[in-house]
Amino acid sequence: MRAAIYHGPNKVAIDDVPVPDPGPGQVSIAVAYNGICGTDLHEYYAGPIFIPTSPHPLTGAELPLILGHEFAGTISAVGKGVTGYAEGDRVAIEPLYRCGHCGPCSAGTYNVCAQIGFHGLMSDGGMAEYTVVPTDMLHRLPDSVSFELGALVEPMAVAHHAATLGDVGDGDTAMIYGAGPIGIGLWFALRGKGLEDIRVVEPSATRRAAIEALGATTLDPTAVDVPALVADATDGRGVDAVYDAAGVAPAIESALACVGARKPMVSVAIYEKPLTTPLIDLVMKEARIQGSLCYTGADFEAVIALMASGGYDTTGWVSSISIEDVVDQGFEALHSGTKMKVLVDPTR
Repeated sequence: MRAAIYHGPNKVAIDDVPVPDPGPGQVSIAVAYNGICGTDLHEYYAGPIFIPTSPHPLTGAELPLILGHEFAGTISAVGKGVTGYAEGDRVAIEPLYRCGHCGPCSAGTYNVCAQIGFHGLMSDGGMAEYTVVPTDMLHRLPDSVSFELGALVEPMAVAHHAATLGDVGDGDTAMIYGAGPIGIGLWFALRGKGLEDIRVVEPSATRRAAIEALGATTLDPTAVDVPALVADATDGRGVDAVYDAAGVAPAIESALACVGARKPMVSVAIYEKPLTTPLIDLVMKEARIQGSLCYTGADFEAVIALMASGGYDTTGWVSSISIEDVVDQGFEALHSGTKMKVLVDPTR
């Protein structure tokens, strides 16, 4: 089968490798689509970061390995002892490996497992024609949810988890900093929670246009004083939750100026540079910064249900490519900003 294999920075090879067989408690997935994640880009241009260079404690895998942790497909074979699933079942994959016995796992918050691993970062992943996963990673896809949407369940679950941590609901107000795929996912998730007053702050005209086409209200921070505008619109109260999906200091400073008293700023970004943002707004408002990592199964199920009800739209921001084009039309196009979200079709 064809697979995208990571060997190190700027070294991803499309090679033929053996089709993996499922072991006990595992199934084989015929991959329909696999999304390229921002984490994949970090690994390609600056890694290895998360990809282990010695055996991972949960998977035993190490560099080189097959990329891909955002994927959906059809079960093509089942291993010994598997019940409840059969060949032909349509599934999305929750790609987390967890130890099951550390403090977070014991508390049910396995998304912050002390030894957390990701399929496609700490094991061979879904950027291939086939991959093998344990059954605890499986989520059924209803027929009404396309495989294109199915491959987006993982990043949309990241956004849904963050949206939930903001403790907002029907009638509340929110702001999103960054209109990349996670920012778009936050907008969909917040809409699904009943919010209508959502402002998206994004300096890129291309990204603003993409999310505006979906129905979002945007602000260009290079053209308007965002905190002043929000203060005026809310009579100085600020908004009920702010979400940072940008990961840069100016976004944090603006977000903390816009969040209301005793309200959260939820951080779901990766920060490549240390932040030196003054926290006076945080202190004076008794506001808080809430981190958000990954998702749980509940987020996957919520996103799939929202997709089944028509709550997500891929128009204008999602495109697909063949596995042979992963580097030039995938990594390089995303890195240059000419594309927003790319799905790899290994059958194309």
